[in-house]
This record gives sequence, C-alpha cells and structure tokens, in this order.
Amino acid sequence: MSMNDPLGDMLTRIRNAQMRGKSTVRTPASKLRAWVLDVLKAEGYIRGYENVTTESGHAEIEISLKYYEGTPVIRELARVSKPGRRVYASVKEIPSVRNGLGVSIVSTPKGVMSDAAARNANVGGEVLCTVF
Repeated sequence: MSMNDPLGDMLTRIRNAQMRGKSTVRTPASKLRAWVLDVLKAEGYIRGYENVTTESGHAEIEISLKYYEGTPVIRELARVSKPGRRVYASVKEIPSVRNGLGVSIVSTPKGVMSDAAARNANVGGEVLCTVF
C-alpha cells in the first residue's frame, strides 16, 4: 500500500482490524492522525488511543477499538478528500452523514473537528472522512 495517503492508510487499518475483531490496532504516529482520532473518540467511535514507541524506536499510535455486543461501533469509515482529489467545503456545504447519524471529520483553520463543531464555529475546510 502506498503511503501517499497516511490518513487513508490509518482508516484502512481500522477497518481491517475491526473485520478481524481486534481490540487494538497500531498506526504510525502523526499529528493529523491524532487529531482525527481525537474526533473519533469525542464522538464515541473509538475507546481512545495512546502513543507508543516500537522496539526500533518508531512512534506509533495504538488505537483501542470499540464494539457493541460484538459488532464494531464504526460501521462505515470512508475517505472523502484524497491526495489526488482534495475535497473542500464551505460551512454551508459540509456534508451531513446519514441525516446526522454519522459524522464528517473536517480539517478547518480552527483545527480538525466534526461537521457539527465546524458548523458551530462557522468554518469550512477539507472534508477528510465520514464515519457512520
């Protein structure tokens, strides 16, 4: 898998780990990944995450996945903006996911936040991904 899209790579790791029923999954550490995870945690999609260092000294993030009665809480995790095709939205255009049941994660000038938070802050930005 190419690492041109580190965030897309993390989302894929989360999806794959959930399919296998894993309780945790690791991804190389980065600020953007941590910011997206902060939103996933705040919205109740993951238990949390912690920064860890591998034996070889690489910084990684260990994500604690969340299940409800054996089913992953995250049913759908989709990358919206991609390296080859960036997707930006004004505050009025920020997509609502499944009539508000899901969340769009937006990278705004005021930080990475949920679609609801971006609307409240009256900012638009790059639509990173959607969660449901």
